[in-house]
Amino acid sequence: MENKYDLAIIGGGPAGYVAAERAGAKGLKVVLFEKKELGGVCLNEGCMPTKTLLYSAKLYDNAKTGNKYGVEAGDLSFSFDKMMARKKKVVKKLVGGVGAKMKQFKVEVMNDSAFIKGRTQRGIELAFHEGEILASNLLICTGSEAFIPPIPGVEDNANIITNREILQLEKQPDELVIIGGGVIGMEFASFFNSLGTKVTIVEMLDEILTGMDVEMSAMLRQQYAKKGIDFNLTSKVIKVEDNKVFFEKNGQTNEIQGDKILMSVGRRPVVNGFGLENLGVELFKGGIKVDVKMRTNIPNVYAAGDVTGFSLLAHTASREGEVVVNNLSGGEDQMRYNAIPGVVYTNPEFSGVGLTEETAKAKGIEVKVAQLPMAYAGRFIAENEGGAGLCKVLVGAKYGEVLGVHMLGNPSSEMIYGACMAIENEMTLKEMEQVVFPHPTVSEIFRETVFAHSH
Repeated sequence: MENKYDLAIIGGGPAGYVAAERAGAKGLKVVLFEKKELGGVCLNEGCMPTKTLLYSAKLYDNAKTGNKYGVEAGDLSFSFDKMMARKKKVVKKLVGGVGAKMKQFKVEVMNDSAFIKGRTQRGIELAFHEGEILASNLLICTGSEAFIPPIPGVEDNANIITNREILQLEKQPDELVIIGGGVIGMEFASFFNSLGTKVTIVEMLDEILTGMDVEMSAMLRQQYAKKGIDFNLTSKVIKVEDNKVFFEKNGQTNEIQGDKILMSVGRRPVVNGFGLENLGVELFKGGIKVDVKMRTNIPNVYAAGDVTGFSLLAHTASREGEVVVNNLSGGEDQMRYNAIPGVVYTNPEFSGVGLTEETAKAKGIEVKVAQLPMAYAGRFIAENEGGAGLCKVLVGAKYGEVLGVHMLGNPSSEMIYGACMAIENEMTLKEMEQVVFPHPTVSEIFRETVFAHSH
């Protein structure tokens, strides 16, 4: 077992491949195990394919409403097949890109599953189909999988699909039932609603998009209700029979049916099947327990990404992977979660970072809230005929530092990073007011809201 690496990584998603790239760039000898495709869930059956499809849907939406802007599209149609084919092409290109980066930074990629045999004084021993290797350090990035709740009638039901299968559909469903009104549920609801599928959402809680700003979640829901999506909130699914979903709402049992039933009630960390038990790694709430440096309770063993069960987002995973490598290569770095953005790629987009009014209240943090309609930005009016949106800025009551920013309206996903930088750098309202924003852009709404707050 003379083949020794400085770092072995299990899982080639946004945590694993970014860590591998950073470690390779720093001159470490790295091996990366990925049993499926490089890029993980995000690149292959999550973020990237859905955004590709949602862009097609947005183009179709824009063409349908073009007459508001003096553009007549004439007879309009779309091809579901072509959308799916383009999605495939985009994913292939991106996966190829990750592979090229691994080569560039001399990362050895094993297209295989690794099994942890244990830890000895010589290092961490890993087995795979073609042999065994030894590593000084191990980074576990095994990600998460769609959680299928134990609802009667769900098991072995061909009508029930997750994010993975819905992206492989060859035919557009006429009717789609979505169990779960979180980000994944809402993005697929948005896509299929744009294409004319009848979409019904069943959500157990009293509002969609848990964790996002509640007022804007309600606004987005109302906009989609107008577009024809049926929302059943505070509705608990009790059973599924073939393609029928039975749920309890206000003490009554209702049933709905769909050609397909998308199960998107959450994801759970993948901690089984690769020998984790042979290390004695401590778990917390189903995920691997880590500290601010992403260290587990076992020396030289780290974890990053969804497997920690904490912040299940690709950009969080990548940053966590970087933290591991920075500490391994002699730097001081730790993970902070106060400025992690969240985006829902519906049309309009919904983005937020930092505290919401709800989390501030729960944590007992005193904040002042400023908000303005998106229409205060001239460019928003120019490009969003009849569109409504909102920007909200939360600041600390004592020092006036930016603690949270939430935006409903296009293209908020491309603007929210400015708020991330403000929070990360503990900028105050006074400092924000001195930043010059380009005019006319929708991003000016951030500055307008800040100004409205201090005058």
